[in-house]
Amino acid sequence: MTALPDIWLVRHGATEWSTNGRHTGRTDVPLTAEGQREAAALYPRLDRQRFALVLCSPLSRARNTARLAGFVHAHIDDDLLEWDYGDYEGLTSDQIQSRDPGWTIFTGAVPNGETAEQVGARAQRVLDRCAAVEGRVLLFAHGHILRVLSAVALSFGPRDGAHFMLDPATISVIGTEHGARALSRWNDPGS
Repeated sequence: MTALPDIWLVRHGATEWSTNGRHTGRTDVPLTAEGQREAAALYPRLDRQRFALVLCSPLSRARNTARLAGFVHAHIDDDLLEWDYGDYEGLTSDQIQSRDPGWTIFTGAVPNGETAEQVGARAQRVLDRCAAVEGRVLLFAHGHILRVLSAVALSFGPRDGAHFMLDPATISVIGTEHGARALSRWNDPGS
């Protein structure tokens, strides 16, 4: 059996919308000054590692996090785009729940956006690309896609990403133990 590569996950640094709790899917919101500092602080933690493949969401907040962390040449992968929140783009959970009580991104409908299963299919394509690589893989992306990707990697359903909190500018690692995917580090701020 071929060993699966470790997959390192980095959520982008803070943006104005992430700080305010707004659902930031496809809107290209830049890093704040704090988000830039957070991204740069990743450099010494990631520079010691060697990666066979580095993939990044095409959105500037992820690309700039990769650049500030020392990975200028990360390959853009559209499957790492954040969840398409459709009509809920830019709204907070409280605003959405005033219309749809009890709603969460993982359990509710997303009018004119993606379903959890569609996000899960994108995550599976990324995981398939990672499995074909010999050596560590590094992904720069967004909170919800990385939570879904982690759930899918661990053989859970995409909606089970709800159980994985993920803060900005953190490092997580999906490793392997006894041939099965397992978390070896999660939501590590490194401070």
